Amino acid sequence: MARARFRFLSILPMSLIAGRSGLALAASLLCAAAHPAHAESFALAPGQQLVGAVGEYVTQEEDTLLDVARNHDLGYAQLMTVNSGIDPWLPGAGRQVSIPSFYLLPPGPRKGIVIDLAAQRLYYFPADGKTVESFPIGTGAEAGMTPRGTTKVIQKIPNPAWYPPASIRKERPELPGRVPPGPDNPLGAYALRLGWTSYLIHGSNQEFGVGRNVSHGCIRLYSFDIDRLFHEVPLGTPVRVIDQDMRFAWVDGELYLAMAPSHAQIDEISENRPMTAALPKDFEKRVAEAAGDQAGRIDWAKVHLIGEIRPGMAIAITTPADAPSNAMAPSLDAAPGADVIPSGGG
Repeated sequence: MARARFRFLSILPMSLIAGRSGLALAASLLCAAAHPAHAESFALAPGQQLVGAVGEYVTQEEDTLLDVARNHDLGYAQLMTVNSGIDPWLPGAGRQVSIPSFYLLPPGPRKGIVIDLAAQRLYYFPADGKTVESFPIGTGAEAGMTPRGTTKVIQKIPNPAWYPPASIRKERPELPGRVPPGPDNPLGAYALRLGWTSYLIHGSNQEFGVGRNVSHGCIRLYSFDIDRLFHEVPLGTPVRVIDQDMRFAWVDGELYLAMAPSHAQIDEISENRPMTAALPKDFEKRVAEAAGDQAGRIDWAKVHLIGEIRPGMAIAITTPADAPSNAMAPSLDAAPGADVIPSGGG
């Protein structure tokens, strides 16, 4: 069973993004795989909800998965959810790594910065409304540390000094009252101060914290991402923070589900421990309600697999309208080495 499950996970991105919208991305997969990039700007049509593509990277001898995550502008947990079973420190040469750069855009106004705490992504919608940029982030060490709601950018600080708050100095009394700019400064080279007192969007001198629960409520970005964001956003840019464990969207007649790991599961992934499967309360009810009168098209085997693995990216969970209702994916108990491909794909 373990071997079959690993084989299933190794092809999860390509197979689970079933449906017309997913298949339409095929032409862009080679580009995503061949050209690892930092933050991307996606063209955005009116009403568009899905951006990006799933790619693949073949590791070199010197790679770690932390390198792969950074080079593809992914958070650590985001990468590991779809590459479970690969040693993050010694993946070895020639290992195929799935690159899950396929996103369901957050709901609500597409204006300024939107921070999705559950997915550990920051989205920036420039004023022209024609593009969106997406960045991985590091979030609070404890759930609830970052406020939810709306605020704005009130200050842009290059080369910020760090003044450790009392809560951190209590934990680390050896810290000075002020840490000057430089390699020992955890704020990195740039910071955006928010209207909420003491909260920043900033870089980091420890970039392995991107895609983990590590901060005291601030939002951390890779150094190249904060550099880009800092120089793009104007003062007064609105900032909206959301935290939704499950998000749905209808696209081209198919229902997509985006479900990232919970805060506790991200901690397990960060510590390279097996992720404990845990479904949200009323999981099936919420899926059925999102499907509405199309609930008969839900592929429940796929839905439960998403709930177990929580791959973060958007995945179609309905079968084609002309397929038998309640289509089932193959059992995870398939014979070792079998070609395990979920139904509902195309």
